[in-house]
Amino acid sequence: MSFKNTFDKYDWDTLEKEIYSFTSIDVKAVLRKEKIDISDFKALISPAAKPFLEKMAQRSHALTKKRFGNTIQMYIPMYLSNECQNICTYCGFSMTNKIKRKTLSDTEILKEVAHIKKLGYDHILLVTGEANRTVGVSYLKNAIELIRSQFSNITIEVQPLHQNEYEELIEAGLYSVLVYQETYHKETYKIHHPKGKKSNFDYRLNTPDRLGRAGIHKIGVGALFGLEDWRVDSFYTALHLKYLQKTYWKTKYSISFPRLRPHQGEVEPKVEMTDSDLVQLICAYRLLDEDVELSMSTRENEVFRNNIIKLGITSISAESKTNPGGYAVEPQSLEQFEISDERSTKDIKEMIQNQGYEVVWKDWDRSYDLAK
Repeated sequence: MSFKNTFDKYDWDTLEKEIYSFTSIDVKAVLRKEKIDISDFKALISPAAKPFLEKMAQRSHALTKKRFGNTIQMYIPMYLSNECQNICTYCGFSMTNKIKRKTLSDTEILKEVAHIKKLGYDHILLVTGEANRTVGVSYLKNAIELIRSQFSNITIEVQPLHQNEYEELIEAGLYSVLVYQETYHKETYKIHHPKGKKSNFDYRLNTPDRLGRAGIHKIGVGALFGLEDWRVDSFYTALHLKYLQKTYWKTKYSISFPRLRPHQGEVEPKVEMTDSDLVQLICAYRLLDEDVELSMSTRENEVFRNNIIKLGITSISAESKTNPGGYAVEPQSLEQFEISDERSTKDIKEMIQNQGYEVVWKDWDRSYDLAK
């Protein structure tokens, strides 16, 4: 059994028609409910819910404060490599792009880490292109072991791996894995991933199952907004989340909200997702699940990120560099995509505190589990 068994029971076109058929009466009925389910979620992401955004935002804020208190967790990504064996139409690291490729050495990794630690971070996200021969399991394991003493929380966003490979990395000190389906529309997925291991839709779809069976502490899921209708992709993400929570109930979960950003070899969004659309979606996820962590990256501009703090977000990045060695080793190398919010960690920390929230640098340590 895997999520694919659930996925195959749904039809994209049917879901799309259903989501767009909801009325204001339907939305009002859903908002009167104390507990929101996956069917209700469709109404909350429908166009009919837009006039109720203020009510959704108030409820989202209350639920988030109840579960997470007045805290926002801060993390930072560190790109280890831009080498990639896939063709992805929307990514600056795509194999077809004629760019200088770089993979950090141990010395360069430690130089980047030294800079990041000075900023105060204790949660780090390691990111690579998808190149199994260059940045495979042995490279990732070495990187994790190299820095594990410096961070309480190490997350990766890399190519999908086998279950036994995840188990090996967990033993080395891995805490969490982010793996986005990009889009749950199978035909559109193939258009944007024509070559490379990533072109295997089903293998990627079942990656969170392999993570769950491996016993990972946290799994991050999501879709890249712009490739397809964000409403339908978001429903599939919610469906995936609920399946995972039921199947791997010991694992924590997070959702991210990446929108297409400018990059080398640009693809125009097929469907625009406005700021108000994104606010609606964040609130809908919180009403569906008060426990799931909701993360906001520096893809979004500073005005939007300032205003989204109180609406359901629980973690946020700052001062991000999306190129290998971008912090200290090679700041001018090509980025995976353009950053929108370029404020410093200090500025983001102050912005969060000015809204009455406490910045959390550390909320988990591997020693907690070892002590059990």
